Amino acid sequence: MHKPMSQPTPCPAKIEINEVAPRDGLQIEARFVPTEEKIRWIDALSTTGLRRIEATSFTSPKAIPNLRDAADVVTGILSREGVDITVLVPNVKGTERALACQVDEINLVMSASNSHGLANLRMTPEQSLEQFAAIVDVCKQFDSGKHSGVFINASLSTTFGCPFEGEVPEARVLALVEKLIGLGIQGVTLCDTTGMANPAQVKRLCEAVLERWPETPFTLHFHNTRGMGLANALAAWQAGITRFDASLGGLGGCPFAPGATGNVCTEDLVHMFESMGVDTGVDLDALLEVAATLPDLIGHDVPGQVVKAGKSTRRYAMPPNAQT
Repeated sequence: MHKPMSQPTPCPAKIEINEVAPRDGLQIEARFVPTEEKIRWIDALSTTGLRRIEATSFTSPKAIPNLRDAADVVTGILSREGVDITVLVPNVKGTERALACQVDEINLVMSASNSHGLANLRMTPEQSLEQFAAIVDVCKQFDSGKHSGVFINASLSTTFGCPFEGEVPEARVLALVEKLIGLGIQGVTLCDTTGMANPAQVKRLCEAVLERWPETPFTLHFHNTRGMGLANALAAWQAGITRFDASLGGLGGCPFAPGATGNVCTEDLVHMFESMGVDTGVDLDALLEVAATLPDLIGHDVPGQVVKAGKSTRRYAMPPNAQT
């Protein structure tokens, strides 16, 4: 007697996009974008239907000079219902600065591999976890006051491979995720920091984390270093993932990860999912209008494709000499 085949997990009908260009995109740009221009840009992004916007990083101005105006940016942007403002924080001091600006979410970052952790943060994963515990305590103390409810997310870099060590075992990733959740961290982002992931690998890991922690919001963060960003996002969605980081125009790249290029492009990601009938909540036309302003904002062209080619529904007039 044959056992009945298990039914595949239905693909989500709706997803959320977290726009990371104001932080991940601008951090390695040659040009410092003036604070007022950043604020106008983020305000424009917040009208497009994006669910979350990573506005900046409360890190040392010496470490990332392009984001030295973090507090001014966060306090200057307009607050919109349904749009959460998230910021990256590297330590307790940065957390305290961010909380004072009443952000909706803080994003912590650590590496799954020792080598990248030491190169990027000068900490091993175990040392990062110790620091995260202190940050969670600070947030809990702050939550006892009037500004309660900040969401704590942790991004796990090099989840799908390390540029120094190579493969990062899945068991290692799962063990770190378990420790993060055990600390009281509410959401976890799995990051393909240098674009080493492939769709089969992505699908396996996403299925594994969703099976073990079905109540935890997992976000997937892909880079397009080897041209597989959209393919990997599709594999994650097929596994049941509903939250994705993306960067307008495909801006970004980790300054401490050799060979890393930009993130998966927001407008290209939205176009793919919307073309498939998946609800992103984003007004693609409005998003493309904002994307078209990027070259002037940062001073160079961007890798995004849909803003150049137009949506797949775009139609052209027949040439006058065409034969019927």
